[in-house]
Amino acid sequence: MVVYRGRRLLWEERRMKAWKTGTVALYLAAIVAANVMTARLAPPAIGPFIVPAGTFLIGATFVLRDLVQNAIGRTATYFWIAVAMVLSAVTSYALGDTLWIVFASALTFLFSETVDTELYTRLRLSMSQRVLVSGTVGSLLDSTIFVVVGLSPLGAGFLSWDQVGRAIAGQAVIKTALQLVGALAIGQFVRFSRVNHYSR
Repeated sequence: MVVYRGRRLLWEERRMKAWKTGTVALYLAAIVAANVMTARLAPPAIGPFIVPAGTFLIGATFVLRDLVQNAIGRTATYFWIAVAMVLSAVTSYALGDTLWIVFASALTFLFSETVDTELYTRLRLSMSQRVLVSGTVGSLLDSTIFVVVGLSPLGAGFLSWDQVGRAIAGQAVIKTALQLVGALAIGQFVRFSRVNHYSR
């Protein structure tokens, strides 16, 4: 019995270590992949909106960030946010973005991820509800700040003012939808885990 418990504890420790490593790796990979998709793929037209291809992965990074925090804690998460911001800036510059776009991307990332982290930490809701609320707010900030600072006439000037609203709305809709999908998936996983635990 003692040997069995020891093996079980060892297996649990290894499983948790793999979960922590995996969530961090997915978070970083999604951020880099989002930059590559945005730079290499033509933006798909969705109704009246033209949305950068990387938007789909950027929306997912907010869900992944919440999972990272759940796995390693708030303080350690800030370290990986800093690493992710540097990776994002380096990737963006290497793919040919101007220094202003790199700066706008880094500023947007830092602000939106920080707000997501603090909301997720402070909300007294279920995990899936915290993912939905914090991710949605972070996504809206991400869309607004980058478009205004990076792409509008205030920034690089890629968009005119009459295009700014549609650009923000298009990204916000996609990212918010991804938060909803992520929250529903996490809610189902948590319920399944509880049923499985109590049925042992």
